[in-house]
Amino acid sequence: MNDEQTKALQAEIRQMCKEKNAVVLAHYYTTGDIQEVADFVGDSLALARKAAETSADIIVMCGVHFMAETCKLLSPEKLVLAPDLEAGCSLADSCDAEDLWRWKKAHPDFMIVQYVNTTAATKALTDVVVTSGNAKKVIDQLPKDAKILFGPDYNLGSYINSVTGRQMELWNGGCHVHERFSVEAIAKLKAEYPEAKVMAHLECKAPVLAMADVKGSTADMLKYAQNNPPQTYIVTTEAGILHELQRTCPECKFIPVPPETTEGVGCSCNECQYMKMNTLEKLRDCLKNEAPQVDVPEMIARDAVKPINRMLELS
Repeated sequence: MNDEQTKALQAEIRQMCKEKNAVVLAHYYTTGDIQEVADFVGDSLALARKAAETSADIIVMCGVHFMAETCKLLSPEKLVLAPDLEAGCSLADSCDAEDLWRWKKAHPDFMIVQYVNTTAATKALTDVVVTSGNAKKVIDQLPKDAKILFGPDYNLGSYINSVTGRQMELWNGGCHVHERFSVEAIAKLKAEYPEAKVMAHLECKAPVLAMADVKGSTADMLKYAQNNPPQTYIVTTEAGILHELQRTCPECKFIPVPPETTEGVGCSCNECQYMKMNTLEKLRDCLKNEAPQVDVPEMIARDAVKPINRMLELS
């Protein structure tokens, strides 16, 4: 698709949003043309807040399935659409509700804290949800003597243990993108750009985080680059964030870290193939047809929204 066709499709999407009182939310990991047409672009925490606050009749979530579920949980009266229902999440897939129930049953005295990258059914068994942007803040507010089961991201849980002094029991799950970043790849780029600061997402492995000057969520990375003098950054997270980094910090240089391996992952670089399943054509079609819709069964929704609301209260 050339630039003229892209702009025409974006204009068509914006016109439908106006006619239908629809809002388009997009995660930083979607493609640049999706981010440009969205009403709001953000990380999981910011998107959850927008879903809870919006006065729109229709919410279109350009991200992955659990994000659309979160929108529906927070705005059950609204029509929630997703451009592609097959856009899943490796983290959410790593711990389903049945798995969590068995873990919970084996630890009856433990509080359940789950990363937001989980299904609604899993959230329904959870005491409080966290994101990479607020995990430390939320965990710090829980009782000091609380015994905690944390999942599904092992790397995030391990990092939170290290900075809070907690000894949470951790589920062994991981993001298929962040798991592939290596110390060797970062070291190679540092040798080429010795003045560069390394940014790393908290879903990365501990040895990778140990090399980072800036550790945090995608929003944390953006904030750091925006609030510091222009410089060179080595960026260790999904490549979609580069669009917003470069847009808001044009005088900076951002160098993406290549993954350790791409064999069998369905993409050629440090990308989430699920996020990239969102396209302008699918976005246009889902607005036009008001489908596919995302719904959460009432019995699950009743309990699944509670840990999300508690997260929003604590953060």
